[in-house]
Amino acid sequence: MSQPLASLSLDLDNKWSYLKTHGDAGWEQYPTYLPVVIPRVLELLVERNWKITFFVVGQDAVIDGNQSALASLSAAGHEIGNHSFKHEPWLHLYSPDEIDAEIAAAETAIQRATGRKPIGFRGPGFSFSAEVHRTLAARGYKYDASTFPTFIGPLARMYYFFTAKLTPEERAQRKKLFGGWAEGFRPLKPYWLPEIEPPLLEIPVTTIPLIKAPLHLSYLLYLAERSPRLAKLYLEFALGMCRLAGVEPSLLLHPLDFMGSDDDGDLAFFPTMGMRSAEKVRIACELLDQFGRQFRVVTMQEHADLAAERLGTRASSDCSTWNNLQETS
Repeated sequence: MSQPLASLSLDLDNKWSYLKTHGDAGWEQYPTYLPVVIPRVLELLVERNWKITFFVVGQDAVIDGNQSALASLSAAGHEIGNHSFKHEPWLHLYSPDEIDAEIAAAETAIQRATGRKPIGFRGPGFSFSAEVHRTLAARGYKYDASTFPTFIGPLARMYYFFTAKLTPEERAQRKKLFGGWAEGFRPLKPYWLPEIEPPLLEIPVTTIPLIKAPLHLSYLLYLAERSPRLAKLYLEFALGMCRLAGVEPSLLLHPLDFMGSDDDGDLAFFPTMGMRSAEKVRIACELLDQFGRQFRVVTMQEHADLAAERLGTRASSDCSTWNNLQETS
C-alpha cells in the first residue's frame, strides 16, 4: 500500500523581516542569513531526496548578496513560491492596486533571481483577502496557501503585542494579525475558493484535526526545547489524527527552525533561538524523519495538482460557515 502524500514548504522569511515585524531598528539595511541557512536546508533535503516548496520574499530577490543562494533552490529542483515583496502581515489592508503591485513586483524579482515563475502564493503572517485571491487568479496562480485553521490566533497576537516594540499606530495596523477565533472553523483539506475566477485552489497550513492545534515545525521545536519526547509524541498524535481524518498534511517550516543562538544573537526574542544550531538541526531532522516515515513528501505544486484532479470542476463550497464568520471576526 502506497504512502499518503504530504506537502512540505518553507517560508523564507529573512532576518530583516523578523526585525521589522518585531519593531526593532536596523531592518532597513536588510540584514540577511539566507547564505547561511539555505545551504544547510538544501543539504538535509538532499540526504532525504525530498523536493519541497520555498516561498520567497521579493525584497530578498533584488539584493545581490542573496541571489546566488536563491538561485541554488531552483537549481536543486525545488518549487519556488511567492511570499509577497515587502513581507508585511497586513497585506489584507492593502488597496486593490497596492495588492496587484505587491504581488507583481515580487513575482518579477523572484523569477529574475531563480528562473522560476511562481504559481503558488502564501501571504506573510497568513494574511489574505478576497481581493488578494482575485489578483492571484487573474495573474495565473494555481493555488494559495495562506490560511491557518486554528483557534489560537488571538493568543498568538497577544503574545506578539506583549513582546514586540510597537507604536500605537502599528498596533492598530496589526490588530488582525494571526486572525480571529473563526479561523479555527476553516477546512483542513484543499478546496476551491468560492467566487474566484479563474478557479484558485486553497491549500491550508495543516493543524491537528478537530482540535486545530498547531503542527508546524517551529511549534514542535518549542515543545522539544522542553522535552524532545513530548515533541515526538505530539507529532505522532497529530499525524495519527490526520490519517484518521483523511487529511494529507501540508507541513510548514521556517529558516529559524534550522538556526540557533550561535548563528545569530539578534533574534533571541524568537522562541527556540536560545538553542544551539547543531542540537536544533538534529532535533528538527528527527521530527522530519518521523514525518517522512508516514507520508510521501511532495511540493505544494504536486499537492495542488493532485487535489485539483480529485476535486474536479469547482462545485458549491463547504466553506459558507467560516466565510460568514470571517466577516465578523
